[in-house]
Amino acid sequence: MPKALVNGVELYYEDAGNGEVIIFLHGLTSNHLMLKQEMDYFKDRFRVIGIDSRGHGNSDKPSTYTLDDHVQDVITFMNEFGIEKATLFGMSMGTYVAQGVAITIPDRVNKMILVSGNSHAKDPSNSLLGKHADELEGFTFEEQMGQLASHIFHDLQTVGKWLQGIPGGLTAEQQEIAANALAEFDFRPELHKVTASTLVINGRHDGLNPPEDGREIAEHIPNAQFVVFENSGHAPNVEEKEAFIELVDSFLR
Repeated sequence: MPKALVNGVELYYEDAGNGEVIIFLHGLTSNHLMLKQEMDYFKDRFRVIGIDSRGHGNSDKPSTYTLDDHVQDVITFMNEFGIEKATLFGMSMGTYVAQGVAITIPDRVNKMILVSGNSHAKDPSNSLLGKHADELEGFTFEEQMGQLASHIFHDLQTVGKWLQGIPGGLTAEQQEIAANALAEFDFRPELHKVTASTLVINGRHDGLNPPEDGREIAEHIPNAQFVVFENSGHAPNVEEKEAFIELVDSFLR
């Protein structure tokens, strides 16, 4: 089980292929397996690295951490492994981490793919979770996601099969710690610093991070490309797999 000691915590990672590096950054309470199909697809042409963020997957689970810790972990990981430049592929929470990295070390990020992302924390009362707060009281974060699945995803059957292949394994306390790390952030004032060629993708039916969130990211990053997948929710990479892979493949070429 490969692990790297980064900023005082051990991070689990998977590393395959050769060539230009793509670092894959997963969503909240998940792990690198949520992006396994993309890693497997691109490992024949790239060196693909999937990292379990601190507090997630097989990585160490500190009692408290922040979004900036996630950002610094990726930068330190790149330094430790001698990765001068990389493409970042982030999904959901992973897009927050990727944006932070691309702002902090813009000259070291070649390209960036942001899937189902947002550029800032939302007012809880205006968020999907906030609007359904009464019915979600007492549920863990993962249970809340299950309750709201029809508001988050479009093809529930396909997404359900995908999620079955991604073991969670976080306790209720660990889920809360992970969610609290994202309570306050706003990259909008600094996104103009990003120099990476950027592709932003959102699903039309995503109630968690809807298309307007992705559009806002693209409007703040110079020359970013924005695409909406019309038959997807929060997982366009799964809900419209073939079209998604084709688009990302073309972007990376």
